[in-house]
This record gives sequence, structure tokens and C-alpha cells, in this order.
Amino acid sequence: MDEVIQVTQWLSSITPRKKAKLFFFTTHADAPSPMVGSNDVDTHEETQLPLATTVALHNYKNIDEFLKKKVNTFSCYNVIENEITKTDYEYLRFYSACKYLDVVPPFLDLEKISAIQNKFEMTDEERDYRLLLDSADLVLEKVCDSLKPAGVSQMWTALRKDRNLIRGVKTIDIIGFFVDPNPTGIKECLFFFIVRFLQKADKINRVNTNRLERLIAQCDESSSCEEGKTIDFIIDSLRFYPTELYPFGFCLIMCVIEGRDGAMQEIEKTMEISRHLGMITHTEKNPTKETIELVKKELMKPKYQFYSSFTCWFMSHGDSNSMVLADGETIEREWFLTSFPDISTFQLKPKVFFMVSCRGANKFSLKGDEFEGQSATCDYYDIGSALIRNRMLDITDSVRDISYVQPMMDTLVAYSTILDHLSGRANTHGSIYVDRACVLMSENISRGRSLTEILEHLSQDLHEILQETMDEDRIVYKQACHYDSFFRKTLKLPYTRHPKEDVHSAPQ
Repeated sequence: MDEVIQVTQWLSSITPRKKAKLFFFTTHADAPSPMVGSNDVDTHEETQLPLATTVALHNYKNIDEFLKKKVNTFSCYNVIENEITKTDYEYLRFYSACKYLDVVPPFLDLEKISAIQNKFEMTDEERDYRLLLDSADLVLEKVCDSLKPAGVSQMWTALRKDRNLIRGVKTIDIIGFFVDPNPTGIKECLFFFIVRFLQKADKINRVNTNRLERLIAQCDESSSCEEGKTIDFIIDSLRFYPTELYPFGFCLIMCVIEGRDGAMQEIEKTMEISRHLGMITHTEKNPTKETIELVKKELMKPKYQFYSSFTCWFMSHGDSNSMVLADGETIEREWFLTSFPDISTFQLKPKVFFMVSCRGANKFSLKGDEFEGQSATCDYYDIGSALIRNRMLDITDSVRDISYVQPMMDTLVAYSTILDHLSGRANTHGSIYVDRACVLMSENISRGRSLTEILEHLSQDLHEILQETMDEDRIVYKQACHYDSFFRKTLKLPYTRHPKEDVHSAPQ
């Protein structure tokens, strides 16, 4: 059959709502970089004009033309270059969006997708199409699905009132002030236009969503929300780090085995909980400084742009400032923690570090016969919130910026013990902190718990456990863990486990 006819038939089989979503996912605002041909980025006109004309004319002609152009580009594309190109990203993004929406063109060359995945050096686990979807876009899709057409129309009206933001933007004028979002798919096109416009204007990104939240907050709840949804529910969904679908993230496990009883048990437990959470996991036994440098270099490869989060378990001996590596050399803990968050592939994504080592030799010792042989509101706050807000600074958009970010932002560091103190271990099971952390994370899947809630529970749980030193003094003591957080959103554990058999990948 003629390819033009095939493309036409394929487009005619897609519903207007799915066309709008396919366009949205395919024109992802934050294209991964670096890449060959990155100077040929999507222009403002290419990503927003089709949405604007569709909303204004209730006609999908320009979106259809855009999708036809993509299909034709992929049809002619020859995957022979060693460098990763802009088209490689676009091809993978287009395929994953089609797979997610169940509209994969029957004529799409899946062998090319496999060849592109080879260029990215993707493992079998990483060839799951869900890895290629941008989780931030999936959250925005759910927000759109939670709003009625009237709600999106109210957001548009609120946006149009911000004259400083919309001044001189032609696509805004194409849509006009009054919009009828009720025809099928028009609500989606208008919402996605608003989102892409705010992203291009540097007002929102995958972490900073305040500007979008404020638009939603101006909607009338009775007319703007789908059944069972509320304005608060919709806004709350934007206040979590986007880690939708599989995988939950990438997990790096580094464990010094030499001279550490139970170290293999630590590896097994952390691998098990990481996979249980739906992470793709890599383990380094007995790491050296050279190992760490090689891992950092690996994590800078383009394929890691597709991951939604990064978790690292580092387990070794240590003191107040450093950690002991497998070859007996030491590294500064601070150097380790500041070098990983600066890796560009995980910028604007949650990064969690579990630092499991002693930070000194002090112990919170328990004295007394009962411990022997045991181990193992004032009136000031009555001021109303409205009065407090009236007395606070009025922070305008003109003094806000989301373009420049401190490297440590979106990072959480969890320590197995407090400064200058021991981190306890069991002879056969390794770190008690690792054991309790894995148990609590496993128990809290499907409960909607955030990571920080679990860490607080872990702090309580660990501090109840009586431990005993392994020297001749046999001192009974307690251990206290803590964490330092630079998070700007909440990181929730996935609601469901993503088993390996759910993987659907392109042909090898």
C-alpha cells in the first residue's frame, strides 16, 4: 500500500484527544542534550502554532501535518551515524508516545528503534518504552484529565490577564480571548498550549510549577474539576517529583566487602528493595576512587537523561569526614556528595544518597543493670493566616527565576548515623540501618508514603533498637540516623511494584 495512504489511514484512526496528547508528548519541552544537531531545536512556531490554530479553528489540520512530517522524517532516516542525533531522540520519543497511547503506526520501522537504542548503549531493561516517556509530561497529562473544559477555559482567561507575560506573542492572539473548549480534544490542545507556553517562557519546568499552580488555583472548583477531583487534589499532584510509570529511577549500589561482616547481605537487601520499587540497578563491589570516577563518567551518557530519579547506596567503613575504599584509600564524604549531584543527566530530578558508614567512634551508651545483656500553644499563633499574608512581602514574577539552579538542589542525603558516632552492624546481616530501611520501604509500597516520611519512621525505629559493641567491653548503645534535604518537591514511593515481566521492548 502507498505510504501516503497508510499515514492518512493511521491519522484517521486516532481520536482528537489522543492526537493532542501525541503532539504534546512528541514536542517535549526539555529535549535531552548534548546531541548532534542541537542547534536545530524545535522553534516556538513549530511547537505552539499547531495547538493555537487547532484551538482557534477547531481543525486538526496543522497537527496532522506535523505528525505526517515526523513520520516522513523517520521513514527516510538512516541510522548509520555513531553520534546521537536530535532525530534519534525524536524517534524514541515518538515511538514511546505512540506505544503509551496505543496508536503505534503499523508501518513504523521498529528495527530502526532497536538500532537507535544500540547507539544509546541501552540494556535489555532499558529498552522498555516506558523509560523513554517523560514523567513530567505524564503528570501534566493527568492534570489535564482532571480538569473539565470549563476549568481549562478559566486558566486561559487568567493567563490572558497577565499582560506582561503574553505581550507580543502571536500565538496568544491567534487563539483570542474567548475560547470554546468543549469539542472533543480542544480542551487538551488548549491546556497543552498553556503548558508549553509557560515552559518556553521559562516560567515552569519539571520542578518549578508554581506559575501553573496559581492558574489552576483561580479556577472555580464546582465547574472546573472532573468528578471526584478537587482543585487541591490537582495542585497537590504537581507538588511531587514526577516519577510516573516504570522505571522509578536508576539505583547505584556501592559496597566495600573487605573487612565488613554481612556486606553481601547489604547488597542483596538493597538490590531487592530497589528492584521491588521498580528501579534499574547497578552494583559495584569493593569500589575504589578509580571505580567512582568511571561510574560518574558512565552516568553522563545520554541514556541517563531518560531516568526520573537517581539513588545511591554507599556502604563502607568511615570516620567523621571520610569513607574507606576497598584498597584502603579514603575519600572525603563531602567530595563524593557534591560531585554526583552536579551530573547534568540528573538535573531537576530527585537524587537520594544513603551513606552507610561510621562517622566517628562515639556511642550513645546506656547505663544501668536493666540494659546488661541486651542488644540487637501560645496566643501569638492565633493570628489569622490572611492577616499574616497581608504583612508579608509581595514577591512578583519579575524577581523570580527558574533558569539557574544550585547543583545540590533536589538532593537528599540520608546518613546511617550522626556525626562522630558509630554505625552499628550485625555479624551476619550487615548494617542494621540498611536492614530497617529496606524493610520499611518494602512495607510502605502502595501506601502513598513519601521518602521523607519513611526516613522519619526509620529514625524512630532504629533509635529503639539496643545494640552492643563487638569488642571486649560489650557496651550497649543506641544509634541515631538523620538526613539532609535540598528537595523542592515531595518524592513518593510508587504505588505498585513494576515486575520485570511487564516489560515491553522493541525487537532486538
